Amino acid sequence: MVCGAQAQITASEWSDYSNRFVSDEGRVIDDGNGGISHSEGQGYGLLLAFLASNKPDFARIWSFTQRELMIRDDHLAAWKWDPNGTPKITDVNNASDGDILIAYALALAGKDWDEPRFTQSARSIADALGTSALFSHKGETLLLPGVHGFGADDQPDWPVVNPSYWIFEAVPVLAGLAPDNQWTRLSESGTALISKAAFGKNHLPADWVSVAGTTPRPAEGFPVEFGYNSVRIPLYLMRSMDSDMNLLRRLRDGMTGPQGAVTLIDLTTDQVTAELEDPGYRIISALATCVLDGTRIPQDLRVFVPTLYYPATLQLLALAHIRKDRPECL
Repeated sequence: MVCGAQAQITASEWSDYSNRFVSDEGRVIDDGNGGISHSEGQGYGLLLAFLASNKPDFARIWSFTQRELMIRDDHLAAWKWDPNGTPKITDVNNASDGDILIAYALALAGKDWDEPRFTQSARSIADALGTSALFSHKGETLLLPGVHGFGADDQPDWPVVNPSYWIFEAVPVLAGLAPDNQWTRLSESGTALISKAAFGKNHLPADWVSVAGTTPRPAEGFPVEFGYNSVRIPLYLMRSMDSDMNLLRRLRDGMTGPQGAVTLIDLTTDQVTAELEDPGYRIISALATCVLDGTRIPQDLRVFVPTLYYPATLQLLALAHIRKDRPECL
């Protein structure tokens, strides 16, 4: 049963998305990344199914996630599932943003649909992340991108973090589920990190940032770029109703190229490495322009036609947010 009255994503939009990117067994397929699935995609799929008020598809995606990814002994998800791999899980490490998305979607569904089993699973994930991925550093609460691979024994400029893993709207929900952890301080530290991580002439954050020194710097051993990870940061800030307009303007101005395309930038040379023209990317800059300057979203960005998994996901998240919280942008 699909409960369309409260849906922020239309039935036809969800049908187009799920037919393209969600398998019959509930696997969310990243068709821009070799057809793999990952915890981020499963979390996005759960969140979008919830926003579409589609309970059967939510259950289908969660069933695959539980069966195939929740194989660790700490309630976190293995991050990568490869249909061509033997075994299918080719990396058992977690990705903290994927875990956050999964727990957040489960918590929303558990509350709104009166499903205690979803709430309990969300609480288990929030507790596990709070114990193993949240940590204090120089008075700030930060988020390890994964339980393994980012600690003092793994990175020469530890701590290394990914600013796009801060899913701000989810933090208060997870704090309510796991009040004994440090969740309540995570949003403030994330905003401060993004504010300070202003690299190159465009003053943009890098995808991977070291906070070992007095000021953030691009992390060693990672591409020094404003890349595919970071393009979603303004969307996360806007979906959380963050009110730092100076930060949003800096991000919007730094990432937006000709005709509203989102640009990926080498932060060492300041060279544009790609111009992303999919509607799912361009709507982020357009939404920021509406929030900042009152300009309505262009008509072509209001129509959902799926391209690739990632920009299609971002476009639906933007459209859902606009319909719920920013109708003046339409």
